Amino acid sequence: MATVGIIGGSGLYQIEGISKIKEVAVKTPFGAPSDTFITGELEATPVVFLPRHGRGHRISPSDINYRANIYGMKTLGVEAIMSVSACGSLKEEFKPMDFVIPDQFLDRTHKARKDTFFTEGIVAHVAFADPVSKEIADILEQSAKQLKIPVHRGGTYVNMEGPQFSTKAESNLYRSWGMDIIGMTNLTEAKLAREAEISYATLGAVTDYDCWHPSHDSVTLDMILNYLNKNVANAKAILKAAIPLVGQLKHFSAADALKFAIITNPDMVPLKKKKELGLIIGKYIK
Repeated sequence: MATVGIIGGSGLYQIEGISKIKEVAVKTPFGAPSDTFITGELEATPVVFLPRHGRGHRISPSDINYRANIYGMKTLGVEAIMSVSACGSLKEEFKPMDFVIPDQFLDRTHKARKDTFFTEGIVAHVAFADPVSKEIADILEQSAKQLKIPVHRGGTYVNMEGPQFSTKAESNLYRSWGMDIIGMTNLTEAKLAREAEISYATLGAVTDYDCWHPSHDSVTLDMILNYLNKNVANAKAILKAAIPLVGQLKHFSAADALKFAIITNPDMVPLKKKKELGLIIGKYIK
């Protein structure tokens, strides 16, 4: 069985059927993750949970230590990550309480988030044309449809900086580009997961229409929390169905993402970086 990671809200590890629950603190070369990791099992599938903003929602999207979070997942043997996130809808047909499984991301961050492990003497260029792992997205879609939960497959997730919500000008610009949903976190996670050879997919929980919709109020925190709380049971149901199926997969599309990506001469990689990234690059650079 593959180990399955879940990144999302702090209540998601309270899925019925999860057993052998433990809290695990992980030290990383990149500092502290958002919180302790929660490990457990669901139908014999090992599961690792992490609240990306920390319990109590203490960490702003721009300040999340994404590298530590993904490195911690790698440390605990995770091969696949399902990210559960609130998102705004940029399309009329993506209604609050629906779920969206995007297949593309657009980067609109601007505060130089640390979104690569390869710095300070080692360079890698991973292929990222298809940032979402189809095998996981297929299972998420199948699980939602079997449960008769509204789900939309495909589309582009705009990763804005935040923490403020969009202006109407921004929201309408993204709509004119043909974008589908908007959030503040998932692209950075996806980039680092690919570098760590962990397959990644997003389960976006639509909570609002951003601020573009003429007959709906502009997004507020109360609105997001209201819809998110209503939809948490559906998110848990989808995950409960999906986790064992992902755990049974024999191949993950990101498993060899670094095979042809590391461009630095191995003899030129600093010893410090070899030690720091040994968990990630060890099978390519000794």
